[in-house]
This record gives sequence, structure tokens and C-alpha cells, in this order.
Amino acid sequence: MTGDEPVENASALGDAFSVQDHIFSQKQLLNVGYVPESDHIVARNEEIRRLASALNPSIGGEAPNNVFLYGKTGTGKSLCARYTTRRIVEAAANDVSVGRVVVDCSQENTETRAIRATVQELNDPEVSGFVVPETGFGHSRYYSLLWEALDARFDAVLIVLDELDRLKGTNFLMQLSRATEANKLERCSVGIIGISNKIKYRNRLGERVKSSLQEREIIFTPYDRDALRAIIRSRSNAFNSGVLSDNVVSECAALAADEHGDARKAINLLRHAGELATINEADKITVQHVHRANNLAERDRVNAILAGSTVQQKATLLAVVSLALVEKTRTFKTPEVYAAYEDICAESGLETLSKRRIHDLLREWEFLEVLEITRTGGGRARGSYLRHHLLEDPSVIRSAFEKSDRFARIGISSGTTTTWSNI
Repeated sequence: MTGDEPVENASALGDAFSVQDHIFSQKQLLNVGYVPESDHIVARNEEIRRLASALNPSIGGEAPNNVFLYGKTGTGKSLCARYTTRRIVEAAANDVSVGRVVVDCSQENTETRAIRATVQELNDPEVSGFVVPETGFGHSRYYSLLWEALDARFDAVLIVLDELDRLKGTNFLMQLSRATEANKLERCSVGIIGISNKIKYRNRLGERVKSSLQEREIIFTPYDRDALRAIIRSRSNAFNSGVLSDNVVSECAALAADEHGDARKAINLLRHAGELATINEADKITVQHVHRANNLAERDRVNAILAGSTVQQKATLLAVVSLALVEKTRTFKTPEVYAAYEDICAESGLETLSKRRIHDLLREWEFLEVLEITRTGGGRARGSYLRHHLLEDPSVIRSAFEKSDRFARIGISSGTTTTWSNI
């Protein structure tokens, strides 16, 4: 046989190779990058109004304000930035040209990459007369091309820098914010919309950058359960009729609300539950599908985080997780965590690092949003201290650690090393 002959019992395969999705009707509505219309953007009218007001001067060709959006993951920052900047471009006066670009700083995380991505998106070779190459230029040459491309096409341009805290260095912000003042641009004015999960990001900026930016700040607070239910309902057209029940919507909202009011998690959870229902050939999504999807998502996320961590990072996190499993709480003081860490090192034969170094490792887990670290007062004459709160489910992290040869059977109980089974 050549491999191309018809299969004799092909009819027995039925519709195995045809589209049979009876759960989803418009699955793209659940994509992270999907930007809904205004009537489907929930609980963010005030934030959109403030952002639009700051950028409004560009509609008439004047200089827009710089704006920084802060808030936890999944609170609608990127969604509102994309929606508002798109509407500003559409609303520009007939004789005014407004440009817009969204730069993902988690991918374009160096100055050169960020400039190149910006100018490639905004450049029109037919207008500027040049093509922007992928390689071969230094950042100074890319800057020259950027200024030339902007002046050739636009009266104003809105540059959205998503996950700005992932960008190495601050010179890109300095160059953009001072372009007009430094006579780099003659016609075009630039508005920067910076987006960060780190509300203290501004503290990293030097005084010259802060002075140039003069940015406005908009804080995005977490969604509550009611808002999350409305958000999920706004994407219900992604499913066929009768597939999505109120119980499923409420369960997705509840699970997401427990994790900082993360709308992205709620939507992803709903999509994964729908995919499980499809695989199981179910007629509708059930709460059981939601729970299974949540467990799988949590496990995969934790495995991905641990896979990129050093042994000492893992030991530090394991100290917090072990305490959480034994004490039935998720918040601990630094001395408690360090004592647990010392026991883990003794049991596993790992070198014990200093308290200062462990503090740094705990901060790294905070950056990854596995921990939340706050400073609190201990009362009169008792000073202040750090509290380390575990954001992830300790049982999920424990199951990931059980696959580790070094840490498979290590736990902490009242200062005494025990096995996971005892925990």
C-alpha cells in the first residue's frame, strides 16, 4: 500500500475528522487578547473615562498626557488600555492622524527590542520610504527611524507599554517622554500608557524620568464576585444555547474572586471547563468540569514556576508551604519561615543560606505573585515585621514538590522534620 488508498472501514470512523463542537459557538470571545465593545466591559467605566480624558487632547492633534495603569493581574488594565486607545484613534478629527501601538514588554524586554517593535508597527514604508530591519541596527539607529516614521505619518501617537515592569532599564521611557523637548520630533507628539502589576514600579524610576513623564496614575482594584459574574455572562455568546448554567458562572466567579478578583482567570477557567466538557462529550458544562479545570490549571501553573526555579528558591518556598499545611493558615513571620527553611536544609543536605539571602528569595516569590509580603507594626515598643502570605494553594504546591527527588518527602511540623504523608 502507498498509504493513500481509501480505508475499507472508513465509515466506521464516523465524524471523527469533522467539526463536532457542541459546546462552543464563538470560542474566540474567550481569548485573552479579545477586546469587547464597551457594553461588554464590566465595572470599569470610571477607569475608561479617566484614561480617555487624559488622552483626549490627541483627538485634536495636541499632546496627550502620559498615564500609568496599576493593578493586579486580570483587573482589566490591558483591556481598558486597548479599548480606549482604539476609540481615541477612531475619534480623531478628519485632519488629524493619531497612531497607536501596543508593545508587550514581557517579550520586547530590552530597549532595542522595544524600539524596534514600536517603529515596525508604526512605520509605513510607502510614507516613510524605508523598511525597518529585524537585525543589524543599534538602538540609536532605531530611535532615528522611529522619530522619522512618527513625523512622517502622525500628529499624535499613543504607545501602550504592557507589563512595563518587565522592560530592562528606563531609557526607553526617557527617550519617549523627552522626544519633543529634545527636538527629536517636529510634528508628532507622544503619549505613553504604561501598564504594570507592580504598584511601586514608579519608585524604580530616576528623578529625570519622573520629571519628564509627569504621568497620571489610575489604580485598578480587583473585581468582586458580582463583577466577575457579569464579566463571564458578557462572554456567554462564546457557547451554544443551554451549555452555560448560573451555577457554573457563579463557581467560576467565586474561584477567581478568591484569587485577587482575576477576570483573566475566570475567563480562562470557563474556557478550560468548556474544553473538558467537549472532550467528555457532555451536553453542557458542569461545576465538576470547572473544578477539574481549576485543579489542572493550578497544577500546570505551579509546575511551570517550579521548573524555572533554583534548588534554594524551591527550599524557601517549601518552607512556607510546609508551615501552611501544618498550621492551617497561610501567613507567617520571617523567623518562622527561616526556621522551617533551616530544617529543610538539614533534612535534604542543602547548604543553609543567610537570613538576608532568604529574604531576597522570598521577594523573588513575591515578584512571581506566589507570595504577598507586607510590613506590619507589632504594637508599642515591639517594632515592625514582615508577614509572608502564601497566595497559591499549598496542597497544589505540595503535589508538585512530591515529584522532586530532593524534596519528595520533606515537611515541617513544629520545628520537627516530618514526611509529607504525616502532613
